[in-house]
Amino acid sequence: MAVSWAASALEWWEEAGVDTIVGEVPHDWLNPKAAARAAPVADALPDNLEAFQAWLATSADIPLASPAAPRATPAGDPASGLMVLVDMPSTDGGLLGGEAGALFDRMMAAIGRGRDTIYLAPLSPARTPTGSIDAASGARLGEIARHHVGLVAPKALLLFGDLCGKALLGLAVAEGRAKWHQVVTPAGSIKTLVTIRPEKLVDRPAFKKYVWEDLQMLKEELTP
Repeated sequence: MAVSWAASALEWWEEAGVDTIVGEVPHDWLNPKAAARAAPVADALPDNLEAFQAWLATSADIPLASPAAPRATPAGDPASGLMVLVDMPSTDGGLLGGEAGALFDRMMAAIGRGRDTIYLAPLSPARTPTGSIDAASGARLGEIARHHVGLVAPKALLLFGDLCGKALLGLAVAEGRAKWHQVVTPAGSIKTLVTIRPEKLVDRPAFKKYVWEDLQMLKEELTP
């Protein structure tokens, strides 16, 4: 009951626009110069994939994550040609676990792929208590993800769900699916599809036909 109450409270605060925890140290929030001095300075993002993966696992500059909180890190083969981005870890702490994970594995098998022949990564390495991401954090996570995609340089990028679609494309799934987009990265533009997340398909199996259409587009693009 306490956990449920806490999650409900966090969700309400987020909807009410509370996005800053005020500590005991006083700040002059009405003074822009003082606020700028109080804001933390983010580290430069590592420019090679191995160092970047280590940064994702440890950095305190990632929105919604802390050094002590459990994180899910990327998995699979970055040289596979296909990068898949999900919004955040599952409730079990991994990437796409449980029934949704089993469905995802069947989806990948249908286009001749498995978890060892894709590169699977989270938009947010840490799961939020409410399973949602506020707009400011989503924008910063999108910047980090574009850097990540540029380091991997896949032939195609598959985004699952509204959070990933909005962070990388500025589009929800309903607006963006069934067509190719370009995600601009420091290493160039990457062809990108956005589709319905497996967790939603578990609850609404009728939507599977739309994802199948998107996967056929993806398969065609990846076929030599």
